[in-house]
Amino acid sequence: MVFSSIIFIFYFLPLFLLAYYVSGWRTAVLLAGSALFYAWGEGKYLALLGGLIVLNYVGVRLIDRSGGARRKALLAGVVAVDLSVLGWFKYAGFLASSLNDLLPDDPLPEPSHHLLLGISFFTFQLISYAVDIYRRVLPAERSLTRFATYVLMFPHLIAGPIVRYAHIADELHADRKRSGRIGLGVQYFIVGLCQKVLIANTVAPVADFAFGLPAGSIDATTAWLGAVAYTLQIYFDFCGYSNMAIGLAFMLGFTFPKNFDFPYAATSITDFWRRWHISLSSWFRDYVYIPLGGNRGGQVKTLRNLTIVFLLTGLWHGAAWTFVVWGLFHGAFLVIERVGFGRILEKAPAAGRHAYVLAVVIVGWVIFRAETLPQAIAYVRAMLNVRSFESSSLQLQHLVNAEVVTAFVAGMLLSVPLAPALLRRLKAPPSDAPSPDLPPHLDTRGVAAIPAALLLPGFALSVAVLAGTSLNPFLYFRF
Repeated sequence: MVFSSIIFIFYFLPLFLLAYYVSGWRTAVLLAGSALFYAWGEGKYLALLGGLIVLNYVGVRLIDRSGGARRKALLAGVVAVDLSVLGWFKYAGFLASSLNDLLPDDPLPEPSHHLLLGISFFTFQLISYAVDIYRRVLPAERSLTRFATYVLMFPHLIAGPIVRYAHIADELHADRKRSGRIGLGVQYFIVGLCQKVLIANTVAPVADFAFGLPAGSIDATTAWLGAVAYTLQIYFDFCGYSNMAIGLAFMLGFTFPKNFDFPYAATSITDFWRRWHISLSSWFRDYVYIPLGGNRGGQVKTLRNLTIVFLLTGLWHGAAWTFVVWGLFHGAFLVIERVGFGRILEKAPAAGRHAYVLAVVIVGWVIFRAETLPQAIAYVRAMLNVRSFESSSLQLQHLVNAEVVTAFVAGMLLSVPLAPALLRRLKAPPSDAPSPDLPPHLDTRGVAAIPAALLLPGFALSVAVLAGTSLNPFLYFRF
């Protein structure tokens, strides 16, 4: 079940919210509803996830009560179990396949199981919880029901953002009987739905067609259109999901952290990673980069730590060499910026900095999207084949219509902070002032005019599109 589906919007969500607000057992209802939501797509693995929750709950309670070497050993054991489950479901097949390529005479059996839905997200949440308790950032949760609700909470369970226990601990313990943020939640859900359905889904066929062409047969125009389409698709797909998750959290009385801050408006790759998938970037910073030494051990160790983090970032996204290379590709540019290019960038015109970021990011998305490294290389060569622009037959012209062109234009305009700048110029009523506990990008000033003018028509159009098409994947479900 995905958020941008008729069954979720018109059946699951209304019935769930009715039970959530009418009953007096909101945590229990949220836990039961989340378990049902996950079972809809991964019913046979719900017991496995439940077992992992119980193991982490017991293990972390023991960590909280222990000290010295025993405390460290317990943390290592809990993290090892979590990473073992992640490794088996996500990387065992990749490792076996890679070893078989090196040793074809004695092949290893390759596991046939599929990738467990949401495993990358809930594994990182479990690890962050265990480490935070070990660091005494906060006490361990005493209630198994509340802890299970934190892990299973359906808005963030299968595709993030990565919500740390510290983010919502107070709200888990509150009665959540106030409903003042339902309107804000509906607003963010509709914004995310429009991003996903009207932009990401609309440009997706262009990207799929371009990347589905045989290597060596794609012209430059088609290659660039496909690459730009995927650049827009992956942003509005994941940003849209994150906005829907944030909106659902508001409806339930929770505040999730922001996950995107107009990354395509970045002025360096370092800046890009402060804006893209923020919950993942901050996770690697706090639980990998800083424990490795961060930037405290000199230039060489800092560059080593950055490389390790982005190698792991690539692997987190998928078990394939394309993801590994994509992570190292981004890591290489962060290293280059760290050793001096960043200072040169600061003196360059703004347009030049943005052009540099977009060029790196788009080429990176080609590597990310390609099925194999040879396909990625062939695709980038096609993009650089200037001569083929002149003889281009526009291989995907049958897919380029008014809807696709509109989605391209809207996606480009909404990828940069033009809309917030316009909204800030609108005078919002005093009651619309931002709450001090909201994440910075959830400043609601100036949006009072959006619901009637844009949100309701956008919602109606999104539903109409959903009702008339079967194309509705979430890209980050793969990761």
